[in-house]
Amino acid sequence: MTPFPMSITDWAQVAPTRHAGDSGFALWRTMNFDDLRVRMVEYSPGYVADHWCSKGHVILCLEGALDIQLGDGKRLAMKQGESYHVGDGDPPHRSATEKGAKLFIVD
Repeated sequence: MTPFPMSITDWAQVAPTRHAGDSGFALWRTMNFDDLRVRMVEYSPGYVADHWCSKGHVILCLEGALDIQLGDGKRLAMKQGESYHVGDGDPPHRSATEKGAKLFIVD
């Protein structure tokens, strides 16, 4: 990580942006620190991502559950209290949730 000043984020004060999925939507509350993006993301029930992602992430599931599909067809399931970690590049991945989810994401 590139050095940057220490700070505290009150996520309730960060305005959300809405991102449509193939179905449902995501609300992103985003803070950028040099080359680091930190987000609090809420997926609506029935959300399915509208794209495949090849960016690396560290994701902590705060509420709900997430279904992760990999480009090779493999599927993973993540529930509240679990995290996943993937580097830039392969495997491409995309997310979906049946009942909704709240995530903390660093990428």
